[in-house]
Amino acid sequence: MNPMDIGFMQQAIQEAQLASASGEVPVGAVIVAAGRIIARSHNQTELLKDPTAHAEMLAITSAANYLGSKYLNECTLYVTVEPCPMCAGAIGWAQLGSLVYGASDDKRGYSIFAPSALHPKTVVRSGVMAEEAGHLMQAFFGKRRR
Repeated sequence: MNPMDIGFMQQAIQEAQLASASGEVPVGAVIVAAGRIIARSHNQTELLKDPTAHAEMLAITSAANYLGSKYLNECTLYVTVEPCPMCAGAIGWAQLGSLVYGASDDKRGYSIFAPSALHPKTVVRSGVMAEEAGHLMQAFFGKRRR
């Protein structure tokens, strides 16, 4: 596994931990351009009372504002869990150069419901720190079930 992928995914996991600490589903994201983080976020659907306030969506908005462009084709999105179809659509419209995610989402992941939502040139790498990201999700939902 690429050491840079590990470092940036660790940053996304820190964002996911912030989400969990505030009662949000623990998904975190960072966007990287030219080797540095230009945007970071975590789920904020409860805080904002907004079903679209997923980590990926918020990070894409932040990165686009930072770059002054709606296209992020020179950027990489690191996210702890496989994006949902909504987020995959946004990733596609932003034309992100790369998507790197940790844990797969067998219930709501884009690869099941919208496998062609991404831009055709987007490079996808999955399974980066999947165990750590999956553990955050399992622990969060385990607490909610009790």
